[in-house]
Amino acid sequence: MDLTRLIIKGGVLSPGELKEIVTMALEQGLKAISFGSRQDIIFPVGFSPLHLENNKLFHFVYPNEKSGNNIVSSYVSTDIFRNTPWVTGNKFLYILEQFKENPRLKINITDPKQQLVPLFTGQINFVASEHEDYWFLYVRLPQWDKMEMYPVLIYSWNIAAVYYAIESILTEEPTNAEMIFQLVNDKLDTNNRTIDKPLHVPFYPFPYYEGMNRLGIDQYWLGLYWRNNLYDLAFLKEMCDLCFDCKIGKICITPWKSFIVKGIPKERKLDWEKFLGKKGINVRHSLLELNWHLPVAVEWALNLKTFLVRTLDQFDISTYGLTFGLSDYNREGHYFTSIVIERNDIPKDLESIKIRATFNVLYAKNFDPNTKEYIVHTQDVDKLELPTILIELSKKYFEELGNSILEISTNTSEKEPVIEELYQCQDCLTLYNPLYGDRSQGIQEGVHFTALPEHYCCSLCDAPKERFKQISSKKIVVK
Repeated sequence: MDLTRLIIKGGVLSPGELKEIVTMALEQGLKAISFGSRQDIIFPVGFSPLHLENNKLFHFVYPNEKSGNNIVSSYVSTDIFRNTPWVTGNKFLYILEQFKENPRLKINITDPKQQLVPLFTGQINFVASEHEDYWFLYVRLPQWDKMEMYPVLIYSWNIAAVYYAIESILTEEPTNAEMIFQLVNDKLDTNNRTIDKPLHVPFYPFPYYEGMNRLGIDQYWLGLYWRNNLYDLAFLKEMCDLCFDCKIGKICITPWKSFIVKGIPKERKLDWEKFLGKKGINVRHSLLELNWHLPVAVEWALNLKTFLVRTLDQFDISTYGLTFGLSDYNREGHYFTSIVIERNDIPKDLESIKIRATFNVLYAKNFDPNTKEYIVHTQDVDKLELPTILIELSKKYFEELGNSILEISTNTSEKEPVIEELYQCQDCLTLYNPLYGDRSQGIQEGVHFTALPEHYCCSLCDAPKERFKQISSKKIVVK
């Protein structure tokens, strides 16, 4: 995707910084900007940062460039959602200030008691412990196929130093967390703490993050969401001026392509409501609209979400607490929603033919995306079948809903994922998956495609075995 990203460290920026960004975009004739899933700002094709090119406050990542990653933080959740008592907004700001150079790796710095910001979607994940000013560290370097836990807790004021030390040893190609620990210890003298208990991540339903909401006794916070992720620049510019007038210091981007303004004075609440009303801003979307994670500027995903939301709304289905994600099958990265809908690739030799896309549906273990384990529920289904499947999974979620707590062990070994290799008939697009076999021809589960008899043929169109082509090899935890 030919889009330019502007790194917003921790998803936090001042009204002055946002106004400068908006002004720059307006000067180039743009009408809107978008937000990314890592709390960054996204610009359309052909964007150039002009006079901000040399401004050290702003770091741009251009199309096809991999020279920068954003730091995701749950600063946005502090004071407004559940939080660990010692993890305050100021604590996040002090930690973020330690990062002077833009990181090469994806970093997450989060409070495990909030549900708005994912804990483990970074390559370096700092997660607050119960001990004040100490953090767990979970590492999954780009070449690793699983996440491992650093063997000690990290002190708040050592977080940036530890990260930069890890970045500096990447050339040594560390293969596990213990090796990283030894290499970092050779470089730094840090204030570590022994891990005396595993990380507990309580499961809470996904929060409602839109509209005007009370913050303490004399303040409010406002969450704003555009369903098309195209935020009007003229509106944002006026909003920044209103923030100045109300002495509001920070604006926070969420990973859900929305933003939150905290600290609106009680006596100015009416001014904000009038401002939103005059601009025709809707702050009454249902949770069913707000709990989706979509790739930026991908038309099929936005259209599919619109179809599914409307259909589920017609059935009056509750999805409170659930989150949904849309993705291409071979998407890079890791999911962080309760339910994922993957769009299957169309074979290249059939791309010229108009064929309806098919989809796979997965759900997180216990419907908690922080488990990092996804279970295949359905494969190779038509778009029209998806609403029924989502309704079925929603009912399953409520049946299993309880007080389950995810315990992430201090043991760095994890259950090895199963390798799922899919083969597809090039004539009718039927999939053969060894996880399911082919009962119609007496093939049991677990039989790899290469082990099928030579006379095996497609169960739908009778095409011979040689007409099947491997379309993917993917690691996933399955039932």
